Amino acid sequence: MSNNEPAEQKADKSWLKKLGPGLITGAADDDPSGIATYSQAGAQFGLNMLWTVLFTYPLMVGIQVVSARIGRVSGHGLATNIRRHYPSWLLYGVVGLLLIANTINIAADVSAMGQALKLLIGGPARVYAVAFGILSLLLQVFIPYRRYVRLLKWLTLALLAYVATVFVVEIPWSQVLLRALTPHISWTPEFITTVVAVFGTTISPYLFFWQASQEVEEQLADPDAKPLINAPEQSQKNLRRIKIDTYIGMGFSNLVAFFIILTTAVTLNMHGITDIQTSAQAATALRPIAGEFAFLLFSLGIIGTGLLAIPVLAGSSAYAMAGAFKWKNSLERTPMEAKQFYGIIVVSTLIGIVLDFTPIDPIKALYWSAVTNGVISVPIMVVMMLMAVRPEIMGQFVITTKLKVLGWLATLMMALAVLAMFITIGR
Repeated sequence: MSNNEPAEQKADKSWLKKLGPGLITGAADDDPSGIATYSQAGAQFGLNMLWTVLFTYPLMVGIQVVSARIGRVSGHGLATNIRRHYPSWLLYGVVGLLLIANTINIAADVSAMGQALKLLIGGPARVYAVAFGILSLLLQVFIPYRRYVRLLKWLTLALLAYVATVFVVEIPWSQVLLRALTPHISWTPEFITTVVAVFGTTISPYLFFWQASQEVEEQLADPDAKPLINAPEQSQKNLRRIKIDTYIGMGFSNLVAFFIILTTAVTLNMHGITDIQTSAQAATALRPIAGEFAFLLFSLGIIGTGLLAIPVLAGSSAYAMAGAFKWKNSLERTPMEAKQFYGIIVVSTLIGIVLDFTPIDPIKALYWSAVTNGVISVPIMVVMMLMAVRPEIMGQFVITTKLKVLGWLATLMMALAVLAMFITIGR
């Protein structure tokens, strides 16, 4: 072995370590319900929705970096910081709505995974849904954090299926570039509602709670690491890592969303198929148009992204509840060491599975989950931005002017999206 090889290996290892909470958070954003939203956007409005993904990228990066910094600097998740510094009614209201929205989202995701496997091999979709939910639950409860996070990183590769589908269909790239860079906006209720849905899918509250808590997990997993407010000498390396991780993670997320919209736009929309309600329905509609390989990739992607998203949804609920009620919480702890924390993971996942056996319409449930997410995201983002500039929480690491601009702009855009949502519902 040459003298250079250890250094090269060390550099590779160091670079790979920069990818963690941000990458997993971004990838989990493209869950089966998100795939359905992006598929509907591409099917209904074709290439005219591509600009939304480019527009939301810097906003998504800004607000996720803020959440990550709060976790790493303070050494506590968002719920704990809200409990310590804000009224209890705000804490319990936000955490309660988050728990409801996440549980409904879990139900929609396990249902979509079951339907996707049925498309591939036949058989009972509900049985598959139960199996996927139980599998995800067992992995999250019984695999220690350090090993589990490596599994989640590998699962992000499932999203490459949606990049690959582009190479098996014909793409008018000149039109794609034009539509992506020059927004075409139609002031119809249907178009505005879809824009709101894309915004709400891209910037979701559970992502804030998850990434902040994962930064705390990363710190706890390293015996030499401390919250930056107590160890400012560790700041340069960690803040740079957060920035790189989040830029890449959110870029990966939005790239995949871009390709899902693009694939459905040049296949379904161009063939007059404009009403897509679920991710499985999108895969089925692709089959006769784009071919068997595109169908296979799309279906497998639904399963892979679901396995990634369910633990993030259940985990963010557990972190929020644990922070609100001062429970011990960490995926590094055993179930016996953090009973209430793991109890929330178990209960929210099982309720999500059970919902698939009720008369509740999963499409309507998912719609109201998106409405709830959109509504609660605004106050959470406002509180996050206020926390990020408080010295008693952030010490000398209050956010920069650039992050303030991006964070408040993202908050404003979400507030306008929620307002548009209610105006549309009221019509």
